[in-house]
Formats: sequence, C-alpha cells, structure tokens
Amino acid sequence: MSEQPGARTAEGLVEGRRQENHAVFRGIPYAQPPVGPLRFQAPAPVEGWAGTKRTAEFGPVVPQAGPTAESSVGNDWLTLNVSTPALGTAGLPVLVWIHGGAYIAGASSDPMYDPASLTSAGLVVVSINYRVAAEGFALVEGAPANRGLLDQIAALEWVRRNIAAFGGDPDQVTVAGQSAGAGSIAALLTMKRTHGLFRRAIVHSVPGTLCTRVLAEEVTTALASRVGAAPDIEALSGIDPLRLAGELTALGVDLPGHRKRWGRLSQIGVAVCPVLDGVVLTETPWTALAGGRTGGIELLVGHTRDEFRLFSVMMGRLGTFTEDEARTALDLFAPAPDGADAYRAAYPQATPEELIELVYSDALFRMPSLRLAQANQAAGGTSFLFELQLTAQASGGVLGACHSLDVPLAFGTLDSPTGRHLFGDRPTPVVSVVSRELQRAWVRFAATGDTG
Repeated sequence: MSEQPGARTAEGLVEGRRQENHAVFRGIPYAQPPVGPLRFQAPAPVEGWAGTKRTAEFGPVVPQAGPTAESSVGNDWLTLNVSTPALGTAGLPVLVWIHGGAYIAGASSDPMYDPASLTSAGLVVVSINYRVAAEGFALVEGAPANRGLLDQIAALEWVRRNIAAFGGDPDQVTVAGQSAGAGSIAALLTMKRTHGLFRRAIVHSVPGTLCTRVLAEEVTTALASRVGAAPDIEALSGIDPLRLAGELTALGVDLPGHRKRWGRLSQIGVAVCPVLDGVVLTETPWTALAGGRTGGIELLVGHTRDEFRLFSVMMGRLGTFTEDEARTALDLFAPAPDGADAYRAAYPQATPEELIELVYSDALFRMPSLRLAQANQAAGGTSFLFELQLTAQASGGVLGACHSLDVPLAFGTLDSPTGRHLFGDRPTPVVSVVSRELQRAWVRFAATGDTG
C-alpha cells in the first residue's frame, strides 16, 4: 500500500506527496490539453482514467509572452494543484489562487505562490494554470473569446466537483488573485456561469484593462501579419505556439507606434487582455455591479501605494521621465477637459516623474480597485479595502510600495526568489509583522467573510 496521500476525484484516483504535514497534489488535469483540434477552443472536459494518476509535479506552462516569459516541455497546460492540511476531514475553507502576469505570462508553479503557510493556517489551497498570451486572450476569428477566463471557470467547476475529496467545503470557496488574476476575478463576477462556484473573492491590484472587440480584432490582425497568417482559427492553429508567443512579445515592444489607433493600450506594453466580446464578457465589471445586473459578494480589495514604480524600475526609466512624457501620460489617462489640470493642481510640486507614477498607478490599478470595491458595495455586497504602504527594503528602498509587493507577504513566501528580491535575505521585523497580519486577514476572510 502506498505511503503517499491519495484522493478519489470524479475523474479517477490521484496520488500526491507529503510536504511537511500537508498533502500536496500537483498537475491534476481539469481539462484536456488545448492543442491539435482543441487549440483555440473552449476547454474540453477531461477524460477519466483507470488506476491511479501520479500527481506530484507541476504541470507544464502555456507558451508565454513578455520579458519574463517561461517555457516548459509538454502541452498539458490546463492543470491545477491542491494543498490540504487534512485529508479525510470535511468542511475546510477553500482558497483558489489565480496568478497574475499581465494576461501574457505567469504560472502556478512560481515559488512565490507556495501555499504552505496558508495551508498550515487551515485552508485548502488550489492554484491553477490557464491559457495566457495569444493562446488565452487573442481574439481569433472562429474561436471563442476570453479562453483564459473559460479555463478558469472550468477549474472552478472542477473544484466544485472534487474539493470535498481533499477536505474542502465546496460552499466555502474564495477566489483570490493579483494583477491579471484580480482582473480575471473581476470579470468572473459578472458571468452567470460562475454563480455558485465561489462565495467570496480577494483581489489585489485590479487592472482596468479591457479591449473592445474592434480593438482586439486589430491587434490579432497585426499579430497574424507578423507570422504571415490570416487572423482566423484555421490559419493560426498551424502556427507553433512558441512562435506565436514570441511574436506577441515583439508586438508588445512595438505598441507605442500604434498610439493614434490603439490609444491607452499602446502605452501599456501588453497587446492582449480580456475582450468585451458580447458573449463571454458582455460589459465591464464596474458597470455590471453598479447597474445591479449582478449581485455583490464578500470582497477584499487591496492595492499598493506605488503601483507603477516596479515597471519604471524594470524598464530602466526611474529618474529619466521628461515633461513631454508626463504630458502624454496625462493626456491619455487623465483626459480633457480638466483631468490633467486636476492632477497638477492636486500635486503642484510634483516632478514629471512623480506625475507619471501617480497617473499610471491610478489608471492601471488603484482606481479600478477602488471602483470595484465601491461597485460591489452598491450591488449589495460587502467590500473591504486596503492600501499597502510598506516599502520594499531591498535595493535601498527604490521600489517603494510597488506592484506585486503584497503577494509574498500574503503567502508568507519572503524567502522565495521574488521575496528576497523585494525584502532581502533578512526581512525586518516590520515586514514579518505585516506579512503575518495580511495572512491572518486572508485566512479570516476565507473562513468567515470578515477580515477582522
């Protein structure tokens, strides 16, 4: 008899492994690999299996775009992982983590998302891989839009079917995500298909980026032209996924040249995002909630004080922004008649650099987060809102309270590569205290709907 932990899912038996005092299962398929005839299609139900499936290693990641793109061997991209403190029990609160990555990158295997601390606090933690970049969010003629969101729904349906086998309560599911993961959850809030799949949501740094169908079609046409193909499912299915991801990276670099036609999208550096296609996603989360077309839920929303600082540092631009660039940012993100003047009046001593950081942080993350909390409250839900003001201690504090600073704090993964990059090898006592406080808030909220 195996000494490793096992569980019986609706699709078949799975065997994981022990990690400290937890049972950990990795790489469990929740849908069929979206390749061959299933490429660019909605996720297809996973086929059951005989015997026991070994689920001890993370599944492969979908081909990604961007400067930090990952790649791995294998095409079984639609998998999830479960960490449980107590197999054989019942009724534990469940947290489902949807990773960020600007809708073009990211993976559940990132050490920053190690669930050990949250599992030790009594949560069953599920993390998922879903299609990103062109595979998940390019609007391809003849294919369903927002395939990455459809993948997330399929994973949540798997949780509904199977999480009781891992000790979790299917009626006590909290979805959590940061950045693109938070934007995904905001979209999921508006969809009828998700009703009953989760009870609460935690969203950090909600992006306000959404594409109209017309704009998304133009982006796909530009992407397809780079590979010499038509922007339809038949032609693009014949293009190697890695090549298509690489060309999406290149298109992101070229985005500023499309400013006149693509507006704000041209300044973000990310060419694909959720599409208001009229089928999967019919309107923005803010209007759907505020207009009463979807009910509010228990919602925990957070953002950081200096959201844009991470990107200015990554681009090597910190300290180099000009007055012309500040004017361009204000024109795009705080348009006439009085947006730019209002910023300058509110911050009369601000340098061009400070104005850019303010308006980009507001437009990309802070205001979408605030508005979502307000809209959820208007829809009858309960919203908790926080701003993280803790400063990253590594690199002399130059990163400030930047985007993504909250993630290793919430997971308690200060010793992960990202955690060390932000907080150094020896986090200060204040960092440890904030980390514990944020973890406690997550656990309390997932269990009770109240952050304390």
